[in-house]
Amino acid sequence: MFRAQLHQQGQAPQRESSADGAITQSTPVTTVPTMIRGDWVLFHPVYTPEELKAVQILHKDTKTMTDKIAYGLVKLARAGFDFVSRYKHKPLPPSHNMTLQELRNEGYLLDQNAWLNRILFLETIAGVPGMVGATLRHLQSLRLMIHTLLSESENERMHLMTFMTLRRPTPFFRALVLGAQGVFYNLLFLTYIVSPRACHRFVGYLEEEAVITYTRCIRDLEAGRIPEWENEPAPEIAIDYWRLRPDAKLLDVLYAVRSDETTHRFVNHSLADLNTTTDVNPFAFREPDMHVKGNKIGFERSESEKYVQESHDLYLQEKQKGCN
Repeated sequence: MFRAQLHQQGQAPQRESSADGAITQSTPVTTVPTMIRGDWVLFHPVYTPEELKAVQILHKDTKTMTDKIAYGLVKLARAGFDFVSRYKHKPLPPSHNMTLQELRNEGYLLDQNAWLNRILFLETIAGVPGMVGATLRHLQSLRLMIHTLLSESENERMHLMTFMTLRRPTPFFRALVLGAQGVFYNLLFLTYIVSPRACHRFVGYLEEEAVITYTRCIRDLEAGRIPEWENEPAPEIAIDYWRLRPDAKLLDVLYAVRSDETTHRFVNHSLADLNTTTDVNPFAFREPDMHVKGNKIGFERSESEKYVQESHDLYLQEKQKGCN
């Protein structure tokens, strides 16, 4: 067990007082920035070029009946959504002489509008699990994982806001999203009350599919199969959020989003192996880099315990430096 090993890290910093007992005040400065630069968002990783390329398509083996049910539901949902959206992504026929448009018409490839519709719908749903988990843990006063789950939900919202700069959804599309969100939120809410671990496993498998989808999109774009996006500049909101180069392209955004989904895959599979009532959130103060998250499906419980202890030791080292 590794209960509350890092409880001291949550202590508020001591405030200094002046000689007359008043709290020391810093020099007054304006609180109105000349340009918003992302300090309005929760913690999220900013990736190096090497980390962006370190992502692998991985799968968590189903060991328990809960795992099998969670994975089966994800595959069922994926199959249903693929059918409705006419998404096939079939292997290209060998030695084909088909044009790009013919490949799209036959279901081998998606055009930029089909990709965007798919991404927008997925990202509107993806923000639900983190918010559900954080809400329930807040109501139960189980603060061990709230920040991590809220960060995940907001991160998915930023994905949505980024891609919405490329296309505004129609009223019909918004109605479909609203209905899907309502059903998904309530089902997940009720399930999380019964078994948080099952929900985290479900989300872990869901994020596996997200990594696959973005990997396929990246491969198609790099292979010249989505020519409409080859020179598409990255939206300003994406450049700010992920600290991309000023001349970044949409391809850079897709790499960053895929890395985010890889983080969610890793975190949720790790949380699913914990006792979510008593165990400390191993990612409350830091996370492994993408060289770990991109090549490992998640921490086993013993690995999470070790990671918590390492975080605790690092905290004590930093605290000691501050006292010297």
